[in-house]
Amino acid sequence: MIRAPFRPAWGLWACLLVVPVLLVAALPILLFPGLPARRAAAGLACRAWFVLSGIPVARRGIERLPAGACVIVANHASYLDGPLLFAHLPPRFGFVIKKEASRAPLLGFLLRRLGHHFVERSNRHEGAGDARRILRALEAGEAVAFFPEGTFHPEPGIARFHGGAFALAARTGVPVAPVAIRGTRAILGGGRAWPRWSRIAIDVLEPLPPATGAGDAANALRDAARERIGAAAGEPLA
Repeated sequence: MIRAPFRPAWGLWACLLVVPVLLVAALPILLFPGLPARRAAAGLACRAWFVLSGIPVARRGIERLPAGACVIVANHASYLDGPLLFAHLPPRFGFVIKKEASRAPLLGFLLRRLGHHFVERSNRHEGAGDARRILRALEAGEAVAFFPEGTFHPEPGIARFHGGAFALAARTGVPVAPVAIRGTRAILGGGRAWPRWSRIAIDVLEPLPPATGAGDAANALRDAARERIGAAAGEPLA
């Protein structure tokens, strides 16, 4: 627990840590030839940020993750959610990220070197092509992580899930692993511009078994995952 008089100083420390951690992580991401090694180095850097910032992270149920191709879906409450999962998921997971991030200086290049999947949200034709590439990745045995809410909102609650992750899971017949995140909203959510210390928990829930078929199968996966995540995260379904 950070006492009230020290909270502004802690927030400054947490923000300043981002730059050196990013620069240290950039070197192996740029130089290592293999994707697993680059992802492992980046995950280590993300874990270092949480440790050095003094944010405790409780991780439960990692052993429940399917061994092969699968789709992870997690709730989204803060900018910290991506680095948090990247720090604690095995390096075989690639993340689905909005394409705007790929255009950010340095960060976009590093994300491409880490083999993440970028999706265009404002152009349906381009977005369909992005979805086909992710489909081929799943068919090739890759594991992919999504934030199906698409973005996060100031108020607590699990927003409506977009169906893309679940349609891809139903098309390929891979299991869906719901993941509940707690605590990141308290640190940097709710429209907060300055971080506030809090504990974080990651719960990997029991995977949903593969379900193949048309829209009904995907919708059933979506609804089941959202209900489980909402209950485990302690947030209402918005």
